[in-house]
Amino acid sequence: MSNELIINSTQDGDRIALLQDKRLVEYHFESKDTDYIVGDIFLGTVKKVMPGLNAAFIDIGYQKDAFLHYHDLGANIKTLNRYVKAAQTQKNATPKLNQAKYEPEIDKLGKIADVLKKGQQLLVQIVKEPISTKGPRLSCELSLAGRYLVLVPFSNTVSVSKKIVSKEERTRLKRLITSIKPENFGVIIRTVAEGRDVAELDRDLRNMLANWEEGFKTLRIAKPNDKIIGELNRSSSILRDLLNESFDNIVVDNTQLYDEIKAYVQSIAPERIKILKHYTGKTKTFEHFHIEKQLKAAFGKTVTIPGGGYLVIEHTEALHVVDVNSGNKSNTETDQEATALHVNMMAAKEVARQLRLRDIGGIIVVDFIDMKSPENRQKVYEVVKEEMKRDRSKSTILPISKFGLMQITRQRVRPEQNIVTGEVCPTCGGTGKTSASILVTDEIDAAVDDLLTSHNHKSLEVYLHPFVHAYYTKGLISRQVKWFFKYFRWVSLIKDTSLGIMEFKVMDSRGEEIELRSAFSDMNGVQNKEEE
Repeated sequence: MSNELIINSTQDGDRIALLQDKRLVEYHFESKDTDYIVGDIFLGTVKKVMPGLNAAFIDIGYQKDAFLHYHDLGANIKTLNRYVKAAQTQKNATPKLNQAKYEPEIDKLGKIADVLKKGQQLLVQIVKEPISTKGPRLSCELSLAGRYLVLVPFSNTVSVSKKIVSKEERTRLKRLITSIKPENFGVIIRTVAEGRDVAELDRDLRNMLANWEEGFKTLRIAKPNDKIIGELNRSSSILRDLLNESFDNIVVDNTQLYDEIKAYVQSIAPERIKILKHYTGKTKTFEHFHIEKQLKAAFGKTVTIPGGGYLVIEHTEALHVVDVNSGNKSNTETDQEATALHVNMMAAKEVARQLRLRDIGGIIVVDFIDMKSPENRQKVYEVVKEEMKRDRSKSTILPISKFGLMQITRQRVRPEQNIVTGEVCPTCGGTGKTSASILVTDEIDAAVDDLLTSHNHKSLEVYLHPFVHAYYTKGLISRQVKWFFKYFRWVSLIKDTSLGIMEFKVMDSRGEEIELRSAFSDMNGVQNKEEE
């Protein structure tokens, strides 16, 4: 199975698509103004202690206070608080924990008012991003994720991922990590560490220790709400978790982001640097790789199942509901049970893909087509379990009930992805009225003439609807060629399917869009005045 990561940089942020065999399976959008992502560590301030909830609200600079429950404090919260205080007040403080003096562990069933006080400063880590009206959720059990390992300060435990099943490999990894880890740092060995040699694991461990030491330097001069240690951006974190031999391509269309990812891949997997590519084509990145169409098809309320049938996906405040329908498959099988099994098997794969794609979390109820046979229900359940193994988020799946319902819970740590698939008419802008279509070529001709003669542009790129593009380029002596003989400058014409037939854009030699005052906008203004 081939894996490709396509990253498209826009003004609002970075769009990240993970393709498996050219099919979209994960989509992420990383906004440029997102400062609160899972894994970030902040110096927070206790704003309220709520004994009734056994929790506290912490100010980390977000518009809403973050939530910290007593169970998320960790057994060594007193030791962590002492470390923070020493880092900020003692000149001889060190980031190393080998000489750290441990305070008594807190009671698992204790009260938060006995541990935290209003105005107190403490190190907290985001474990769930702000969702809807809720602020971030926090933990004081800090961890730093690497490619093969997770570093856990103020712990001495070495644990191995349950997905590594070989007893010999588990023993080898545990013995190896125990011999190289620093004192008072715990380590969680990730699944991808299986089969790796000591040099790779040691390099990963050293990188995380370097991050901890950098965070210590920041902590010494930090003010309340400052970010102490930042998690990787979304694209780098995906590479950290997924990059392996099955990756064929990593494509980036932004020079700065390309350089950042190149440096990161060079540090974690220098042998894979050759698969990183910088896309510089004229066609939009997501259109070139056929992702835009897949996004529009996958994010609607109704989603087609390959081979027939469709899903209807509804969202409520408490849970998400997926309804499976047979559609045109109802007449292709020999009997009702065979039809239900075939559609449900295909739907099971699509449901697992949709949960990853939309990053749906919380409680999900899937209403499969009724099947009488317990064996058939078990087959569908096994398919869902197998498909969900590829998901990086933790999930729990229950067998299909006698009512045909499957219940799934999936870890939710960030807002659900949502793409509006309905579009405002690009020709009329939602008004229901347009200028006469015969005038669009006059507008284009006038704009080109004005820019080349009055404003003395050396070169232009005009983006057009494909129909209008054909009008300007058809024939041996096309209108585009006539422009060249008239102005002695070549005007590049580029098809853009996202534009309406009455729309066009003009770019200068630096690739920046030129503001145009079109007759179309004038006509809209006249129409609006007439309506008033």
